[in-house]
Amino acid sequence: MRKAPTWAESTLWNLLRKKQVQGLKFRRQVPLGPYIVDFMCFRHRLIIEADGPFHDDDTARDRWLTAQGFRILRFPNDTIVQDKNAVLAAILRTIEAPGTLIDQLRGDD
Repeated sequence: MRKAPTWAESTLWNLLRKKQVQGLKFRRQVPLGPYIVDFMCFRHRLIIEADGPFHDDDTARDRWLTAQGFRILRFPNDTIVQDKNAVLAAILRTIEAPGTLIDQLRGDD
């Protein structure tokens, strides 16, 4: 685990902590099997990842996590820092949607 979070991770944690999103408890740096996820809401089995510019291909990781029944949201660091409202809206949509899915909010506009 990293001791110092990135700027985007700190920004995202400030949005999620202290039950600010619909009263839900999020944890950070959660070990799951062979992986450590950035943020997790166990109640909704939702994983939220902050993806930096040098992020590895997470296909195998995402496949394993979804096979365990988790949903995954990935946000580019730039999007987290520049458009917090879009990030929160995507999280809320995912919490309200049933089923297992992988959503990605891309900053490719």
